[in-house]
Amino acid sequence: MQPCDLGAVTARRLMGAKKLSASELLESCIARIEAVDPAVNAMVTRDYEGARTAAKKADSAVIRGDALGALHGLPIGIKDLEDVAGMRTTYGSTLFAHHVPDKDQLIVASVRAAGAIILGKTNTPEWGAGANTRNGVYGATGNPFKPSYSAAGSSGGSGVALATGMVPIATGSDTGGSLRNPAAYNGIVGFRPSPGLVPSDKRGLGWSNLPVLGPMARTVPDLCLLLSAIASDNGVDPLATTVAGKHVRTAADFAVPAAVDLAGLRVALSPDFGFAPTEKHIRAVFAEKTALFRDLFAVADDATPDCAGMDETFEVLRAMNFLASHHDRVRDTPDQVGPNVRANVAEGLGYGPMDMVSAMKQQTVLYHRFQAFFERYDVMLTPAVTLSPRPWAELYPAEIDGTPTRTYFHWLALAYAPTTVGHPALSLPVGLDHNGMPFGLQIVGRRGGDAQVLAVAAALEAVLAADPRTARPVPDVDWLARAPKISETPGFLGFG
Repeated sequence: MQPCDLGAVTARRLMGAKKLSASELLESCIARIEAVDPAVNAMVTRDYEGARTAAKKADSAVIRGDALGALHGLPIGIKDLEDVAGMRTTYGSTLFAHHVPDKDQLIVASVRAAGAIILGKTNTPEWGAGANTRNGVYGATGNPFKPSYSAAGSSGGSGVALATGMVPIATGSDTGGSLRNPAAYNGIVGFRPSPGLVPSDKRGLGWSNLPVLGPMARTVPDLCLLLSAIASDNGVDPLATTVAGKHVRTAADFAVPAAVDLAGLRVALSPDFGFAPTEKHIRAVFAEKTALFRDLFAVADDATPDCAGMDETFEVLRAMNFLASHHDRVRDTPDQVGPNVRANVAEGLGYGPMDMVSAMKQQTVLYHRFQAFFERYDVMLTPAVTLSPRPWAELYPAEIDGTPTRTYFHWLALAYAPTTVGHPALSLPVGLDHNGMPFGLQIVGRRGGDAQVLAVAAALEAVLAADPRTARPVPDVDWLARAPKISETPGFLGFG
């Protein structure tokens, strides 16, 4: 095992004990990027020299006996939707192909303050639109288990960088599953926290619960370590929670997953939330995987909340966010905006005031249905994504099992159900599907139940790791190092 293959918790402990230097870990990560990234195109902007300077400072701090941050010396990948001062940040948009921010976004400032070393930016679809990571600036990101296949998205670059050992931790964001989809497709862990838990200083519609920032890692404890550095009640985000100046949530609440007795849990299981267009193959895999461990729980019912109206509600609310963020770009420079963003803006312009009011009313109805449902259950288990990975040359799945999808994001319905009602959700890797690709299990918690979702995920992860049918899959990095360059694939750059 190379240092870059160490988990974040283990690497941080070894550095604190002076048994591993930040410089050793960084050089191992750089070597892995150089060897593997040509096959997958995950780490699209790199700052090796800046990272080396930071690593030397981190090593000196250890030698001096300084107090060390939670992420001290850990290389991190930053999703290319998030501003890093002095580092090219494109948002996957040709309009911003040469953009260099002069200020760190809050989440970036938080990881810096905790001691993380920013190694580079990870690829994303244009403005995070869609769950296939490809754009006109950097091109496509390939799945590390099959580079001609999708790594999902929109945090696809982060998912691949983690799976291949380029970095031990990475940032992501999620509206319709952008943390959970790439976690599922790449065999790592992605967590969509409750809105406001990880405060955002770039929330376009301040009170919209749809977009959130969150952590990604290879294991649940590693993810919790990163979450502890970025979770807060910072009032820059209207959805962060502070009561009369008293912080409700602190880093200590999430640094280590709490212990939980799986045998005491009431669990609901559903392959589709009653409405998501889940592939027959994925339904079968979900049934097979959960059959291996559903007897661990006190109650394991096949059940779902009533999700009638979920598709229509999410479509309108999502379009409102896109109108707020991208209407002017589509109006003024349509030839420099990709098809997914244009489609969402056009959709939004087609809605009227009553459509928006109806969507917000139905969102409230759905929220109350979920609250009633979770009075009976502690957590809910579903597949994380409706279908197995398909080629990234397909911009989005236009059909599932022969049935046309409603929109270019309809195949993300399993993820946008908890998004719409504001519940926390995590994708946990659970072995491979019948196609030999990673399978992700989604764990959905109660309103505000972030700590419990993490505790359940950590407990399940520990049990499932002992069985090769459910253990986290690991890509063959030696094979990837010999694989053809993804940039040589026809259609690599752009949208097809």
